[in-house]
Amino acid sequence: MTPEPPSPDLFSPRPNNSGLNRARVRAALGSALFLAVAPGTTAALIPYLLTGWDAGEGRLPARIAGTALTLGGAAVLVDAFARFAREGLGTPAPIAPTETLVVTGLYRYVRNPMYLAVTATVLGQWLLLGRPILLAYAFVFAAIVYAFVRGYEEPALQARYGEQYERYREAVPGWWPSLTARRARPGPR
Repeated sequence: MTPEPPSPDLFSPRPNNSGLNRARVRAALGSALFLAVAPGTTAALIPYLLTGWDAGEGRLPARIAGTALTLGGAAVLVDAFARFAREGLGTPAPIAPTETLVVTGLYRYVRNPMYLAVTATVLGQWLLLGRPILLAYAFVFAAIVYAFVRGYEEPALQARYGEQYERYREAVPGWWPSLTARRARPGPR
């Protein structure tokens, strides 16, 4: 009995996902770089420059709360950046935006989890280190971010994603997280 020749289908090309994979790798690398530069500067470098990370007077409960807030904020940042790369195929950086609007994860509860996470890490460091300058910095940071979001980011998202962003904006609060997850209905970009 002679073996049958292999089926031509055996050697036919599989669906090519290499473009998608390259886009994900590029998005992951861009997001990692932007994470180090932007939140790395605002949530780590500036607090370090302001305090040298030298602890002032502080009570143990405040330090425990500060540690939890700092670590929680960092975890939210990492998740949000990974979500932008994995699901949006882009970065949070305005120069390399996502291909699709990211509306999953914490984005179902609040539209700006990254900015809230950076603020949380700064406030956490304030509690952890007991340095009032960090509380003042958190307020300044929050005011600058709010102005940036209202003046640039929201109009840019509206222009890029149109009706889909408008529905998302109507369904999900910008700054105070909803206790129930909302789903922005998918639609044309």
